[in-house]
Amino acid sequence: MLATAALLPSRGQADALRDAGWTHQEYSGIAPARFTAQPDGVRVEGQSAGSFVWRTVQGSAQCLAWRWRVDAGPPGTPLTRRGGDDRALSLAVGFVGFPPQSSAWQRTQHGIAQARAGAHRLPRSILIYVWGGTSDEPQRFYSPWAAGLGKVFRLRAATAPTAQWFEERVDLAADWRLAFGADPPALQEIVIGTDVDDTRSRIDARIERIRFSAC
Repeated sequence: MLATAALLPSRGQADALRDAGWTHQEYSGIAPARFTAQPDGVRVEGQSAGSFVWRTVQGSAQCLAWRWRVDAGPPGTPLTRRGGDDRALSLAVGFVGFPPQSSAWQRTQHGIAQARAGAHRLPRSILIYVWGGTSDEPQRFYSPWAAGLGKVFRLRAATAPTAQWFEERVDLAADWRLAFGADPPALQEIVIGTDVDDTRSRIDARIERIRFSAC
């Protein structure tokens, strides 16, 4: 109990996170990581932890840029399987619409997930950019957790250098077309997450300068 409590943000830290527009949400049955607001981003810390923060965005798909670094993170785990798929960081972009070829089963699975999520309106499709994995995964694959409604893009493997900033820039419209074969719907939210509980690893990472721009 004390170890879990030590990971939770103080009232001031939680207020700063909310003031920056982020909502912290936990995974069921996993100790939450600590997300703290930084001048232009967030810092993620924890041990054997996993959780995420999200904030609403609007508009059409453009290019998205950010920079991130991992000072401590998990070893490489296979990200294509359900369970045991730890990763240091993920930045996901959610969209308001389903892919045009989505099936009744996929929409039903989304409805079940929505019922569990409560008031947080879940995106109906998602692009997930990841720092983690073994390097044996494809560069792009469907998330084993998203019923075919989420495409993962592995940008940095777990073996990437630590304590070093990396700049990223992705074309959201092009990636959505690549993932789902059509023009993308409108944006809904950005999600920053970590998951290091299976390997019982320590996470200390930062992500900042998240910004949209014309491609």
